[in-house]
Amino acid sequence: MLQSPKFLQSSAHCLPPPTPPPPIPQLQVVPTCSSFPSIKQCCKFSRRELTIGSNSLLLALLASQSLEALLPSKAQAENLVDDDTNRTEQEAQTSNATAADRSPTKRAFLDISIDGEPVGRIIIGLQEDDAPVGAARFGSLVSGAAGTSYRRKEFVKIMPNYVQHGGVRSFGIDAELAKKTGTNLEVDNLMEEWERLNEKYAGIRNKAGSVGIVVRDPSRPPPKMKLVARKGKLEIDQEEVGTAPNGTEFVITTKDSPELDASTLVVGTVLEGKEVVEKIGAVKTVQENTSSPYFRVAKLIGDKRAVVAERGFNRPYAKVVITNCGLMK
Repeated sequence: MLQSPKFLQSSAHCLPPPTPPPPIPQLQVVPTCSSFPSIKQCCKFSRRELTIGSNSLLLALLASQSLEALLPSKAQAENLVDDDTNRTEQEAQTSNATAADRSPTKRAFLDISIDGEPVGRIIIGLQEDDAPVGAARFGSLVSGAAGTSYRRKEFVKIMPNYVQHGGVRSFGIDAELAKKTGTNLEVDNLMEEWERLNEKYAGIRNKAGSVGIVVRDPSRPPPKMKLVARKGKLEIDQEEVGTAPNGTEFVITTKDSPELDASTLVVGTVLEGKEVVEKIGAVKTVQENTSSPYFRVAKLIGDKRAVVAERGFNRPYAKVVITNCGLMK
């Protein structure tokens, strides 16, 4: 049944009054006057200029995208740097291992005695592939092909890491015998080979058990300048201080000796007789006295007695001699 109109009217009185609609915002009209310049008045470009500018922007955008595509990312760049570093380390390790582990081409022996008592034989493997000039020099002095040899020559210095042999003298009977065979005892070729190997191999070259020829003295001071009267005129001349190695002294290391890398050309390694080298290293020596104030003053004023005393430091009290030497077949 349909409701009566009275009920509808009463219900209409109960309902809340309708909310008025929100006011419509009035748009503000911007006045167009001469105070606001138009885009045409502000940016006056010709068609040619607009074309050139757009082409330039397009080329710059394309170039930046192509560079981003060509340039590696940060992670790729780090990987490339790590690969280069690892490759360099591997090459250095390979070169060092090749120099140290290469099989010797010749073998030499040294028979040693201490105060007249034989203590054994040292067998040395010469590496002619790495140091051909130095290995040939050592081999000729061991075999006697140089006119003179290490036979009946003494070890003159015993250090905690190595023992040093005095070599042959560059004057007197040894020099005369060497001249008869045409042997040159100069260190020029040895120095060139030492410099080449110094640039080729990185790291410690004088490792434990290595044999090397002393080619230079890094502690030797430079020559002094002095005035000399010659033919009634004063001339400036150089005075050599100390004696330079003659390329026949050699060392045998008992431990790794990086301090020898600046003076020694490695020519071989000890294959047998390391215990003999240890016996030589155990011989008592003259202790250094460089801390004495008397020695310091004498060295400062250039007293020759200080030079003589310094040569005697670390010299063995016992007589350590090579009784026999030669090349092995």
